[in-house]
Amino acid sequence: MPEQPSDPRTVQLRRSSGLVPYEEAVADMEARVAAIHAGEALELVWLLEHPPLYTAGTSAQAEDLLAPDRFPVFKSGRGGQYTYHGPGQRVIYVMLDLNQHGQDLRAYVQNLEAWMIAALARLGVTGETRSDRIGIWVERNGDGLLPGEDKIGAIGVRVRRWITFHGAALNVDPNLDHFTGIVPCGVAQHGVTSLTSLGKDVAMTDVDSALKGEFESVFGVQLVEEP
Repeated sequence: MPEQPSDPRTVQLRRSSGLVPYEEAVADMEARVAAIHAGEALELVWLLEHPPLYTAGTSAQAEDLLAPDRFPVFKSGRGGQYTYHGPGQRVIYVMLDLNQHGQDLRAYVQNLEAWMIAALARLGVTGETRSDRIGIWVERNGDGLLPGEDKIGAIGVRVRRWITFHGAALNVDPNLDHFTGIVPCGVAQHGVTSLTSLGKDVAMTDVDSALKGEFESVFGVQLVEEP
């Protein structure tokens, strides 16, 4: 029997340990989105890590894949261009029914950005958005680097029947050298950073707690741990 929703006012939270293969995660998302559409499952936020890989969004340009043989490359149905996933990065897959939260994709993406910024603030980091590019950005903190800004969070979403999937990724302590195999999200003139690089010694559980704590303030519903 399919799982029946128990409370439509809550969104379930799943945290996976270990590294979840990308294809397995996509298959699970596809199944969950179908179940949400059928009224057989609650909405879900899924926090996980992937093994090192690159994904190509629907706007990816071939010339932005600089090292095609470095890691596996997966075509993705999400919006955006090339991105990297790997250990030390918190991947955030969000499966919400926008029929219940407002059929406005731009507002949804803005909510994802606001959520990540609020969670970063809990961790002592000031994240910002930019009008000309998507994602979450931070000012460089010196260390001999030229003034500028770096990307700490990426966003790439897909919607089917107004139900979202894919989502966002926040750099906690990944190997930043792995980003050099691509032009991240098609933006070559800015760098990539992480919480560790910003001097924040936080565990993945701290990041998860910040995300859980700020979800309701942005989306208006509570995250409840999956049974």
